[in-house]
Amino acid sequence: MTSAPDRLLRRLEWKLGRRLDGRLQGAYRTVWHGTGIDFTDLRLYALEDDVRHIDWNVTARLDEPFVRQYTEDRELTAWLVVDRSASMRAGGAKGKEPVATDLAVSLARLVAQGGNRVGAVLFDNHSHQVIPPRTGRNQILRIAGELLRTPAKSDFGKTTDLGAMLRLAAATASRRSLVFVLSDFLAEPGWERPMTMLTHKHEVVVVRLVDPAELDLPDLGVILVEDAETGEQLMVDTSDPLLRARLTAQVDAREGELGDAMRRAGVDPHRITTDQDLLTALVGMVRHSGRRRR
Repeated sequence: MTSAPDRLLRRLEWKLGRRLDGRLQGAYRTVWHGTGIDFTDLRLYALEDDVRHIDWNVTARLDEPFVRQYTEDRELTAWLVVDRSASMRAGGAKGKEPVATDLAVSLARLVAQGGNRVGAVLFDNHSHQVIPPRTGRNQILRIAGELLRTPAKSDFGKTTDLGAMLRLAAATASRRSLVFVLSDFLAEPGWERPMTMLTHKHEVVVVRLVDPAELDLPDLGVILVEDAETGEQLMVDTSDPLLRARLTAQVDAREGELGDAMRRAGVDPHRITTDQDLLTALVGMVRHSGRRRR
């Protein structure tokens, strides 16, 4: 009898495998493989250093010349940093968490095809788990198994501390890596600086998971709405035009603030909705990353 992680991986391979491989051709096929010469650290400039290695942005900020150090590294290490907070679990079988699980396992399979190592950081406010990076199908199955495991119930009254998740990821990934951050970004403020620190050392791919109802509340009449993270409940009339207009304005303001925060943190997020075709989303992510790296 096959296990749940094995069934999940087989389902994704059957659904996406050949179709995905067939649509990722040329440079896109190896966009997340090892890159040869890799940046590792910064240090003060010395007279014998090649001036072409000076990092002018850091030099301007610190008013002292700094150079980038590089090493030979043809193997890639990838990390899946997955937000498992209560807001991600809202929506049940068609919500953000199942989509994040499918996406994370698909990314692990895609990256591991080149013999690269994949690890994971699974986080909520109540607990976190680190799966050290390894190669092979068994590693993907281990990550899938942990993602399928129901996390401990988080305490109500506190929104996601995304900054803590990003700091944990930065502390865990000691060498330069490819870091996928999967979250809905419904979080406490203050995550921009940890994100900036993460992008300074690593190649970061941000995936924002969104339930379409978070952008456009459907007209369902009078319903009971519950905040997944704080537990607060409220009766609302979703057909009320004034309420809908107010919610639309709040959504627009939130989207604008989040976009500004992403730009300040130096990331260009991929927004994936829970009703989006996973194959299309994956191809778009790889091609977008390929253009950026070139």
